[in-house]
Amino acid sequence: MKSAMSQRALHEAAGQGLRILAADERCRTAFTTPGSVLQDVLSPAARRYVLAAGRDEFLDHLGILRGKSYRIAVEFVGEENSDPAEIERVVDEYLTVLAHEPVPEQLGFDLSNLGLAFSQELSRKNTARITEAAAARGCEVVLSMERAPAVDEVLGTYRDLASEHPNLGVTVQAYLHRTEADIDTIPVDERKIRLVKGAFTAPTEIALGRGPALDERYLRLAGRLLDRGARLSLATQDPTVLATARESGLLDRVEEIEMLHGVRPDLLRSYREAGYACRIYATYGENWWLHLLHRLAEHPPMVLTALADIAERHRGDSRTVGAGY
Repeated sequence: MKSAMSQRALHEAAGQGLRILAADERCRTAFTTPGSVLQDVLSPAARRYVLAAGRDEFLDHLGILRGKSYRIAVEFVGEENSDPAEIERVVDEYLTVLAHEPVPEQLGFDLSNLGLAFSQELSRKNTARITEAAAARGCEVVLSMERAPAVDEVLGTYRDLASEHPNLGVTVQAYLHRTEADIDTIPVDERKIRLVKGAFTAPTEIALGRGPALDERYLRLAGRLLDRGARLSLATQDPTVLATARESGLLDRVEEIEMLHGVRPDLLRSYREAGYACRIYATYGENWWLHLLHRLAEHPPMVLTALADIAERHRGDSRTVGAGY
């Protein structure tokens, strides 16, 4: 590694390394093995980003964040689910959350957690079930985006269901070259569109890596979506991108700034205190390997915080919910 490597380049390289680990099948298998040492060792670090393991504790914690004037999005964390019984359990989990008071104002999920690996038709059916139940409770659903090979299935499901479900939105990833064209093929006007950079690894022929070129594309896509009438959620933890959006006036046009729970809470708080609508994307559950590694990849210096979180358990320390927000 070159000694003259800039701090930003170092962070980008570290983030890429974390995404590679997240996708490594050996690590994922080790995580899901019963009695997993990997899961046990890393669980204190995961709890910074995964608000709780169980639903009741999670819903209690949401009250603390709402009390600080944040909007909330809810996800039962998990992906690549091919067991029909487990898929049905995930659907039931969302339906149970929707019956809770106060009702979450927004849900998010991966289609792969609702059966996409089993069949696209099953994931579409389950998406419709949850979206219909959410509409009855005044709740929106924003589909998460997946790895590049699944983009067609996610966008296809969104197109198929959008006309009958006005409370359905979708996530688009700025790093994929195809997104420039994709946004012209999906319903956008008056829809909640969540714009992210993209958390997965992808070859250069189909995606940009992190850096100024991706920042520029992200902001350009944001402007195009707003011009087409999207209710845009600017979902990024990047202070440079947010500062540029603020200086250009773009930030005054978006519906909200969204950040993942546990990533840069101080940054989100600063925008809330400046008067911008801010949403925390909050997750719960136990299938958090991918979620943890991707959160660390969003801001690689947080690896040091993760190690400190592991040390806290051995000291018997506990973390205060909502700290930093």
